[in-house]
Amino acid sequence: MLPALVGFAFLLFPLVAMLWRAPWHDLFHLLAQSSALTALRLSLECATAAMLASIVLGVPLAWVLARMSFPGLRLLRALVTLPLVLPPVVGGVALLLALGRNGLLGRLLDQWFGITLPFTTQGVIVAETFVAMPFLIVAVEGALRSADAGLEEAAATLGASRLRTFTRVTLPLIGPSLAAGSVLAWARALGEFGATITFAGNFPGTTQTMPLLVYQTLETDPDQAVALSLVLLAVAIIVLAGLRDNWLHPGRNR
Repeated sequence: MLPALVGFAFLLFPLVAMLWRAPWHDLFHLLAQSSALTALRLSLECATAAMLASIVLGVPLAWVLARMSFPGLRLLRALVTLPLVLPPVVGGVALLLALGRNGLLGRLLDQWFGITLPFTTQGVIVAETFVAMPFLIVAVEGALRSADAGLEEAAATLGASRLRTFTRVTLPLIGPSLAAGSVLAWARALGEFGATITFAGNFPGTTQTMPLLVYQTLETDPDQAVALSLVLLAVAIIVLAGLRDNWLHPGRNR
């Protein structure tokens, strides 16, 4: 019990200190400042866009990882989940080298279509999708592996097409895990810092999300930094409290 209590205190005490230091008497005034509202709006919009992109790209990828078998599948699975353990700053550098104006693909996007992603709002969405999508993939792949494949086979036997089977049988089976993975991806995108500041910069109104504003105001206005941190803390608590079972057991459907 003693090591457990020490570990619990180690994890809890910094959060208690932030709550103790929070400017409760001036909280709404600090959160109502234009810079805070702009950063909050941008964070919500970019996190939602990153979640939708993760669903569109991540669900098919999770299906491939769960249902197909081919040489190099284990390597592909490791590469897909790499952003989970990759330092976000390293991810931002990788995105710059790939999608920057002089990047492997970014150079072509700029020359052919006039599309520039770094230091734009779209760049924020790309960075957040890069770090958030693996959360959704892990949850959906686990659900697909534990789903009853016999139901899909029965639907195919009755003449249902692959698309109809997927939309009418597979999606309802993995629905709870898909929802959990989507919310986790959204929360991860909302709190992203390293990849965003490296790939998209920190420009108010364009790329400055809530975590970046917290970092900027920590030295100039600590009270506002704490107030903004409380918003992110509240979101994290709500997400984890509501989805902890689906997160700890991603293949379990309830």
